[in-house]
Amino acid sequence: MTDATLLSPEATRPQKSRWQIALRKPGFMIGVAIIAVSALLAIAPGLFAPYDPNFIDYNAVRQPPSWAHPFGTDMLGRDSLSRVISAYSVNMQMAVLATVFAMLIGVTIGALVGYYRGIADMIFGRVVDAVITFPFLVLVIAVVAVLGPGLINMYIAITVVGWVYYARLMRAEVITQMGNDYASAGVVMGYSDRRVIFRHLLPNAITPVIVYWMTDMSLAILLGSSLGYLGLGAQPPQAEWGVLIAEGRNFITTAWWLSLMPGIAIVLTGIGFSLIGDGLADLLRPRG
Repeated sequence: MTDATLLSPEATRPQKSRWQIALRKPGFMIGVAIIAVSALLAIAPGLFAPYDPNFIDYNAVRQPPSWAHPFGTDMLGRDSLSRVISAYSVNMQMAVLATVFAMLIGVTIGALVGYYRGIADMIFGRVVDAVITFPFLVLVIAVVAVLGPGLINMYIAITVVGWVYYARLMRAEVITQMGNDYASAGVVMGYSDRRVIFRHLLPNAITPVIVYWMTDMSLAILLGSSLGYLGLGAQPPQAEWGVLIAEGRNFITTAWWLSLMPGIAIVLTGIGFSLIGDGLADLLRPRG
C-alpha cells in the first residue's frame, strides 16, 4: 500500500490560497465593491452626475426627491445627487492624501526607532505621550487654526499629528521581528543596517500597518467631513460631504435630504474601508 492511499481525502485535496479564501468572504467582497464604485465616482464624476453640480436654478429651490432630482435640490436649486457624486473626488482624495504621508513618515521613523532603540526611543516615547494625551481631533483643529482653513492645510495638520500612531505600531512590530532568527542572521552576516531594516524587517512588520491604514482612511473621511462641516476643511462652493451637511443644517426640518444624502455617502464609504481592513486582517494573518 502506497503512502498516498493512507492519506485522507482532506489531506490530498489542494489547499486554497489566501486570496481564494478572501474572495469567498461576503464582507470583504462588499467592501471591495463599495470602494471600487466610490473610486469610479471619484475618478469620473461627470459620467454619472445627471447635472452640473454648480448649476443654479432658482425655479427649483429646495425641491424634495423626485424622478427629475432623486436626491432633491438645495437652497440654490442645485441638484443634490450631482453634488454628492462630485464630492466623491474630494472625499476619496482625503482618504488617501490625509493618511499616506502620515503612514510613510510614521513607518520610517517607527522602523528606525524600533531598530536602534536607545536615546531615540526615549525621545520618541515622550513625543508619543505628548500627542496621545490630547484628543486627535482637538490637535488637528489646533494645527488647522494656526495654518488656516483649506484642504492642503488640513492634510498637513493630519500628517503632523497622525504619523505618531503609525510610528508607534511599526516600532512595536519591528521590535517583535528582531527577536526572530532571520534578523540576527542578517546582522551576523554583515548586512548594513539599511538592508536589515528596509529589506528584511520592514516587509515582515508592515502587515498590521496596512490593515490599520485601511481603517484610518475611513476615519480620515469622517475627520475631513467634520472639518468641512466646521468650515476648516474644503470651502464652499466646492462640493464636499461635510460642507453639504453644513449647508443643509438650517433646513433640517424642511429639507431633510440636504444633510441626509451626503451623510449616507460618508457612512457607506467608511463601511467599505472598514470591511476591506477586516478582510485584509484575516488575509494577512500568519497561519499556524
